[in-house]
Amino acid sequence: MSVLIDVAVAAVVAGMLALMIALPGHEAGPFHLMFLAVAIAYAYRSWPVVPTLVATAVITLLSGWLMVTHASEGRLASAELAEIPLMPLVLLVMIWHVRRRAAAVAELSGMADRQLRAVEREREFFRDASHAIRTPVTIARGHLELAAAADLDAEVRSDLSVAMLQLDRMSALSNRLLAVARLDAGEGLSTQPVDLCHLVRELVANWSANPGHVWQVDCAFTGTVTADPEWIEMALDAVVENAVNFTPAAGRISLRCTREGPWYVVEVADSGPGIDPLDLPQVFDRFWHRIAPNGRMGTGLGLAMARSAAIAHGGTLTARNDPAGGAVFALRLPA
Repeated sequence: MSVLIDVAVAAVVAGMLALMIALPGHEAGPFHLMFLAVAIAYAYRSWPVVPTLVATAVITLLSGWLMVTHASEGRLASAELAEIPLMPLVLLVMIWHVRRRAAAVAELSGMADRQLRAVEREREFFRDASHAIRTPVTIARGHLELAAAADLDAEVRSDLSVAMLQLDRMSALSNRLLAVARLDAGEGLSTQPVDLCHLVRELVANWSANPGHVWQVDCAFTGTVTADPEWIEMALDAVVENAVNFTPAAGRISLRCTREGPWYVVEVADSGPGIDPLDLPQVFDRFWHRIAPNGRMGTGLGLAMARSAAIAHGGTLTARNDPAGGAVFALRLPA
């Protein structure tokens, strides 16, 4: 293809020079068309700098010599000679911009490749770290459960309880690392019709076994959404867990299902302290933490995983503060 372009440009240049010779006094048309052809060709075929400058100089000298000769013979108006330096300058400016654009595209392509490699390394890390964590956690849990079955004093049993709690955190971290890796890898969703209200009510039934909060559910509609129930449940579970961690004892946690135009919306609201406006942009960042009032530290992956699951379904997960107090997370799925 590049050879054809080179041959075509050479043919056009030769033809225009021939017309300038054959049509004295009318050189302006072929002169402009010659440089226009070179400019158009350069957009598709970027020649090296030195050959480009040499070719431009040769074309300018040949065509300029013809125009100067015809002007000296009185067959061309002297004013037309101003075109001789102007057209090459326009061509060179265009070539400069094309080369700058090509350099910028190459730089962007390099950045995209580096970013892709970084994402792939992160994905591999998440998957490997998840599997690496599971085995020692399972072994440690087994030994602690055996120890807990023995007759222990209160202080030792308390220490075991703390250790088990930390193992639970590590198990949750492992599961969410693997979930994020699966979502990032674009693994297919196992979609099916899901009764969103039924799923929400089951979720609340599981969490409300904890008597420390007041639970409210408002799911009136009975429509279904095409989704992967496992991922939607995991996403909502992470949002509800966040609400539980940031809602004081006897506080309210409410879940509401609505239909808003083309969206099914599940809102999880709490009566906690809300989210600092400075923290709102970072709420869904991976490994970013807010310190809960109860001092419990999360994995920093729950909300990130939930948002990734929402995006994988073509939906969104957003966070805002309720004017009446507390935080509101809204999961939107396409209806």
